[in-house]
Amino acid sequence: MREQDFVFTDADFRRVVSIIYARAGIRLNESKQSMVYSRLARRLRALNLEKFSDYLDFLEADRKHEEWQQFTNSLTTNLTFFFREKHHFDMLSDQLQKLHGPVRIWCSASSTGEEPYSLAMTAIEAYGSLKPNVEIIASDLDTQVLAKARSGIYSMDKLDKVSTERCKIFFLKGKGENTGQARVRRELREMIEFKQINLLAHSWPLLPYFDAIFCRNVMIYFDQATQRVMLEKMGRLLKPNGFLYVGHSENLHHMSEWFHSCGKTVYRLTDKAIHEWGSSK
Repeated sequence: MREQDFVFTDADFRRVVSIIYARAGIRLNESKQSMVYSRLARRLRALNLEKFSDYLDFLEADRKHEEWQQFTNSLTTNLTFFFREKHHFDMLSDQLQKLHGPVRIWCSASSTGEEPYSLAMTAIEAYGSLKPNVEIIASDLDTQVLAKARSGIYSMDKLDKVSTERCKIFFLKGKGENTGQARVRRELREMIEFKQINLLAHSWPLLPYFDAIFCRNVMIYFDQATQRVMLEKMGRLLKPNGFLYVGHSENLHHMSEWFHSCGKTVYRLTDKAIHEWGSSK
């Protein structure tokens, strides 16, 4: 690491690890020390502080200060792109074509919006209508990425993995000062409700029940005990025939009592889960 502009000790790092785990359930190992420094150094600079200990003292002095959101946003990873893990969208398309009536999907880690807009495009294609009877809830902890997602505006390089046909149908190219950017069509934006949700919160501002829940590349940041609590809550929000989609490096082996695999990193409720949780469904 280059010479640091701010005093950042091992004790400071351990405090950051403890605080972000308590607030967001995110586990940071020793390899993340440089990342923590680089991301939080911006906040020290903005607040004209010289030491990380001063910054952490500042945070803990007021548990409701708006800086807490900046702290959380800084340590949240938001790697995403359109149609990431394509097989999930193929499976969702098959799932949707077998469903009738209103369909509800929850994207629990929407980041900058590429995933929920990919869900919306998949639904439109599956039903052959720009206004399918599909509701998508897209949530994230990070308010900054949610604002980006709501705008639906992306640089053209973000569309590299989107087919030419989809680009023509679902995006509007910017002109003049907006050259080099594209915006998703209004019909897609109207299908999605973006909201801030902390997955560690005791309750979530969501109405049951969902046909599909996308919780991809989220559990890798939580320990197994936290995963179990979160996944059980998600299971209770799934319809009996609903699908839970998780990330390529994640599995629910430790939740086999409640979920069984029905595809590549796709799960359904077990009969036991349906029986025990289904009384309210």
